Amino acid sequence: MTPAAAHIATAAAAESHGFLSPTGIEIAFLLVGLVTFGAAIVTVTTKQLVHAALWLVATLGGLAVEYLLLTAEFIAWVQVLIYVGSVVVLLLFGLMLTKAPIGRSPDADSGNRWAALTVAVASAAALVWVVVDAFRTTWLDLNGAAAGSTAVTGASLFQNWVLPFEALSVLLLAALVGAIVLSRKAKADAAHAASTTSLPSARSEKEEAR
Repeated sequence: MTPAAAHIATAAAAESHGFLSPTGIEIAFLLVGLVTFGAAIVTVTTKQLVHAALWLVATLGGLAVEYLLLTAEFIAWVQVLIYVGSVVVLLLFGLMLTKAPIGRSPDADSGNRWAALTVAVASAAALVWVVVDAFRTTWLDLNGAAAGSTAVTGASLFQNWVLPFEALSVLLLAALVGAIVLSRKAKADAAHAASTTSLPSARSEKEEAR
């Protein structure tokens, strides 16, 4: 088959699948997106911190599956290794070091849900607008190398985006150090409180002995 005939066959196959006749990948993309959106809603609405961290794993894992369906395997594995494997583990370590409650925590809800919802909607709208405006006139060469392949994305990441990549690692390290500092401060406060409460009891015992 000549290249011209192959191009015509590809165009005909693309035209046969319209908005009302989605492919299997498009249906899977929609279903995974709905599951990911539901997991994200549960993440920000649950009052159990540990459950929120576990639902965050489901949310980030769903995003990784979406990247795989978009043939961006490098971004998908970065999502799994960095966010699921590092950020969530860091959150769980922070919860353990700060001795966060395992069950329902009334303090997890600050009562500013409408303000948070407004900020979230505004941030989502700004992000969508920035992405659409940035890629409005960008066209992908379907006959060339995959735009989301490991080679193309890795070269772009480590050539043009090295500083943000390293800044993320410093941010994770700072969060871990902060959790350790908070846990040590809580232990010091507890020891100081125990020592101050034991002094009056010791004095009363001495006075009783006299």
